[in-house]
Amino acid sequence: MAGEQGHHRGGAQGGGYAVGDDYMRAIRGDDYNYGGHGHGQGQGQNQPVAVTLGKAVAAAAAAGSMLFLSALALTGTVVALVVATPVMVIFSPVLVPAAIAVALLATGFVSSGALGAAAMGVLSWMYRYLSHGSSSPPGADKVDHAGSKLDSKAHEVKNWAQQRIDQARTQ
Repeated sequence: MAGEQGHHRGGAQGGGYAVGDDYMRAIRGDDYNYGGHGHGQGQGQNQPVAVTLGKAVAAAAAAGSMLFLSALALTGTVVALVVATPVMVIFSPVLVPAAIAVALLATGFVSSGALGAAAMGVLSWMYRYLSHGSSSPPGADKVDHAGSKLDSKAHEVKNWAQQRIDQARTQ
């Protein structure tokens, strides 16, 4: 049991995998040698007909229900379009400006929320960068490198400008 837990959690006994090989084979559907770490009987190659039939029935039921829901949504959309078209034509002088206003408002709210979320992410990163001295967040080394390049380039420009000023004074 302890060896099995070590294997599934990436322990020393499991070869360093985060999830067990058997589990990943079952998820992917690669059942060959499932359950025996390569020493099984090859159950994936010789599945009973009942298991194969059960998988096929489950897949057909899932696909059929999704197809039914898709057809229902398409039918509802077409009916709504048929009903709404005359109303849209009658009220178009009012609806078009209203639709433009609603679209602009929605765009504003969505962009405001996205920019706010991005700002919170940047503030969170900056807090981790500034407060966790030794364990820096991802990308901190790039920021430090860019800062040092910018600093060295600023010194080069300063020195160049100082040389030009000195040359102009001596002439």
